Amino acid sequence: MSSLTGPAPGPAGPLDGLRVLELATGIAGPVAGMVLADFGADVVKAEPPEGDPARSLPGFAVWNRGKRSIVADPGGLAALAAEADVVVCSRRPDLPVDGPIVVEVTPYTDTTPWAGGRESAGLLAAATGIAFRQSSWDDVPVDSVYPHVLYAQGLWAGTVAVAAVLERERTGSVRHAQVAGVHGALITSVGTLVAHPRVSIGHRPGGAGGPTAFYRPYRCGDGQWLFLASLTPEFYMRAFDLLGVMDIFTDERVSGEAFNLLRPDNIPWVLERFSAVFATRPRDEWLTLLAGAGVPAGPLLDRRDWLDHPQLDAIGMRVEMDDPERGKVVMPGVHLNLTASPGRVRGPAPPLGSAETGSGAGALEAVGWGGRTVDRRERDRQAWAPAGGRGPLQGVRVVDLGAIIAGPYAATLLAELGAEVVKVEPPNGDSFRGPGAGSGFQAYNRGQRGVVLDLRSPAGRDGLLALVARADAVVDNYRPGVLERLGLTYDDLVRANPAVVTMSITGFGEGGPLSAQAGFDPILQAMSGMMLAQGGDDDPVFFTMPVNDIASGVTGALGVCLALLHRERTGAGQRTWTSLAGASAFMQSGELVRYPGRTEATIGGRDFPGPSDSDRFLPTGDGWVRVDGAVAASELASMDRDRALQELRARGVPAVPARRPDELRDAPDLAAYGFLETRSPDHQAPGRVVRFDPPSDPGPMLAPGLGEHTVEVLAEVGVAAGPSALA
Repeated sequence: MSSLTGPAPGPAGPLDGLRVLELATGIAGPVAGMVLADFGADVVKAEPPEGDPARSLPGFAVWNRGKRSIVADPGGLAALAAEADVVVCSRRPDLPVDGPIVVEVTPYTDTTPWAGGRESAGLLAAATGIAFRQSSWDDVPVDSVYPHVLYAQGLWAGTVAVAAVLERERTGSVRHAQVAGVHGALITSVGTLVAHPRVSIGHRPGGAGGPTAFYRPYRCGDGQWLFLASLTPEFYMRAFDLLGVMDIFTDERVSGEAFNLLRPDNIPWVLERFSAVFATRPRDEWLTLLAGAGVPAGPLLDRRDWLDHPQLDAIGMRVEMDDPERGKVVMPGVHLNLTASPGRVRGPAPPLGSAETGSGAGALEAVGWGGRTVDRRERDRQAWAPAGGRGPLQGVRVVDLGAIIAGPYAATLLAELGAEVVKVEPPNGDSFRGPGAGSGFQAYNRGQRGVVLDLRSPAGRDGLLALVARADAVVDNYRPGVLERLGLTYDDLVRANPAVVTMSITGFGEGGPLSAQAGFDPILQAMSGMMLAQGGDDDPVFFTMPVNDIASGVTGALGVCLALLHRERTGAGQRTWTSLAGASAFMQSGELVRYPGRTEATIGGRDFPGPSDSDRFLPTGDGWVRVDGAVAASELASMDRDRALQELRARGVPAVPARRPDELRDAPDLAAYGFLETRSPDHQAPGRVVRFDPPSDPGPMLAPGLGEHTVEVLAEVGVAAGPSALA
């Protein structure tokens, strides 16, 4: 039996030498393995004799790049697990795996409520309320043409695995984790889950573009579309002025309150005014005018061209390689940049592995993993002291300079993993605290302590540098050039703390023609082709889920964990960065990958119900169900939803209810798993986004009040919180 060739030589990554056994099929688990492989881990993908069923999907070429494949019997798998550092699996394997870190990437929770139990983005999104939260023309659930929820689940599972490896390096403790499908749903929809428990969230007018006039796509006079991204007061007031519709604010129906623009009775006429104005000029002319007025906007482009955009090439997001089974493959690159220990695509997806092995020794020989069992087992016997109660990042200190979503969310996810996070805000606060932002601030800043510092003042800057001197990592998502103006570049921070790790999240990354531009999530939805792809031959669709912000936030947390692991091994900190542009390619990885003969990626349509008659939403007498199997719609129309589900499940058809947002709190399966937490009669919050064994106990995950902890946090670093630092 011939051995399987190991990873291709190249620059060292932070995970070099890490052995990973992947016992997962589909999308989420393999994406987690891909993350580890991109940064140097030796990932061996164990497959059944017929191979991973996802081998038929174009995305397999991306999600399994840089790995090796083997077909092994239970004895071989047990031998591989005993030699692995990490096991990534779709369910907890029936193997003696007390030694390695185990990360379960399950389809739903501990169990799967649909027939067959296989991973399904459509069923998961329906059961967790995502489909009914999507903006739509009619009051119906909408199916996504992208498995965004699975991409995010896999990316987060990879992050959790790295955090667990870091904990083992720092403390010797071994911790197992479960990142379930519902965790992927929480990760992607967290911003919509902080609410009053008894407030009904119903359908609003506005169609596929959403209800917010100053934050939605518009068709211009030449038939081309742009996205107007004037989310904050600073931007939307400029937009109203440029468009000549400032009188809308003085209308008695609005009375000068931006929040009134979102009243259901006001949405139609306000949108009509905006639409009529944009129809008077061609798109390029509008984009020039908007840019001149400092109003964020971007064109809606075709996703088939996104990997060829010069900006993607400039930030390393277009990769070509020869694949032994597919020929020339063009795929998204690594969307996370570590300046001292970079990741890279280390090779194509592997052909189905060696012939079935009948012994443990044969499997070990095939992958070249012998020789570490005795030492590892001895180490692990000594390591099984209880792991830290807060989580794998207990003892890690993070300063969060972020605002709105991507930066704060990266920091909150680090808090989820056990880090102590301090959020630094200007005296007037994060703009997401303002009117009209809803519960966004509460969602994306959980688990942090709040400090107010005026970074434009010498005292405020000195206060920040005192925090940095005691920190392990600093996260920001400032627009390009802001840190330089504040005198807080990486070099400035390194002078305060030579070993600090920094993570910067920008719209378009470093280098390329668009690098200096501010980027907002929907601008990247627009430019990367997501909106046109979801809309198909109808109007483009603005994804209610902030796809690229979410992915960038998770990626930011991953980057910090990888850089801290590198520092643990070398003593050196480093600068890291990621971008919404890179995330927009990652979150379409299976759709953007190209090679000769690949099948076309799914295109949506008006209130898209699903890709086929047997894989879609179907109406019942009192609601909707999502099915993934052949069934006649007419059979269900006269049944109530519960009866329809009983009939479908009795026939073995995978099916779940399409839940509305206000059904989630009372869903028994979600309640049993802790999907939502009701902290008081008037406060509902998302549950935890990972389960650990031993369990973590990080305390309440609440967002801080403005400056709530300023005095105590600054006192901890020896700084008096005087007024000169705060205002």
